[in-house]
Amino acid sequence: MSTTQTEATKCIVAVKVRGEVSAQREARETTALLGLTHTNHAVILDNRPAYLGMLQRAQSYVTWGEASQELVTAMLKQRGKIGGSKKLTDEYVQKLGFKSIDDLAEAVYNCKAEVSKLEGVQKPSNCARPRKDTRARPRKVSEQRRSWIPRRSHKHARKTHG
Repeated sequence: MSTTQTEATKCIVAVKVRGEVSAQREARETTALLGLTHTNHAVILDNRPAYLGMLQRAQSYVTWGEASQELVTAMLKQRGKIGGSKKLTDEYVQKLGFKSIDDLAEAVYNCKAEVSKLEGVQKPSNCARPRKDTRARPRKVSEQRRSWIPRRSHKHARKTHG
């Protein structure tokens, strides 16, 4: 083994937060390779250097973070689909060799299984949109100044001498 210890494999959830209308070509290709086709879509990844490099390349359009086992379980139970847009069930998961959806979620969380490589299972992709606006709303200059600049009435308007 090398002198540096490798970090344990962790589960990452990546979410696309921006559209790509005016994005550079490499960012559009990277989000497509990650499987992030629409805004507010999420994918479950592991922390391989290849995935981390792809996330860094598309960092203006994607956010990501380490997932908990509860989050992976909730994503598979609420958003997991079988081919044909049917909901992922315990019966179908048992056909794949897992005891339940919780057992599958534990295997995905520990990076022992990948959702994209399971036969007939679609990636849990759609996320609910944020409840609050995620961007700070910039105020217009006119809105900033209205509070402290008094308006002149027509009585006090400057007269032009002609």
